[in-house]
Amino acid sequence: MINLKQDAEGFIRMNRHFPDTALISIVFTDGSEQVYTGRRLNGIYDEALADYRLQNHLDAKGYSRAPKKTVHPANKIDFVPVHAGMVP
Repeated sequence: MINLKQDAEGFIRMNRHFPDTALISIVFTDGSEQVYTGRRLNGIYDEALADYRLQNHLDAKGYSRAPKKTVHPANKIDFVPVHAGMVP
């Protein structure tokens, strides 16, 4: 089992997919704890990544098609928003 803790801003550190069958326990800031499958958290990660790419005008692969001004190191996310009471 993988144990994660929600930070004060409401995120967990997740910079990659977990195995679909892995069990991940999240301790939320309110003290509650819930167990999720890797498949469920991978879906949340994918949604957060799509939202990040949309807000930053990146295509589906994470590339900017606009003229280069600044370079984001990897065009990816490291933190995923979570909240107590999410559907497992």
